[in-house]
Amino acid sequence: MITASYHGTILAQSEVTIYLEGNHYFPRESVAPAILRKSWVRTLCYWKGIARYYHVAAEEQHLANAAWSYPLPSPLAWRIRDMVAFAPQHGIRINDDRA
Repeated sequence: MITASYHGTILAQSEVTIYLEGNHYFPRESVAPAILRKSWVRTLCYWKGIARYYHVAAEEQHLANAAWSYPLPSPLAWRIRDMVAFAPQHGIRINDDRA
């Protein structure tokens, strides 16, 4: 099982993620309900397309722009469509216990 957590609170968990450029992309249905809050931030990746960011509400904390997804990625990155990745620099831990 692969999990994303913040100070012990599970944000997402899934048997399968897509590992791309150092990030695990979780299926949206594996993300805990109501932790993502829309952000106005968008970024452009030259090969993946436009990323939409989310604030993460966990442990009574508001982690600004700590998650992102590609709702309509380029054809080269179509497999991460609507999947969610989390930023480890915000203190979010990704654990992979499948080994």
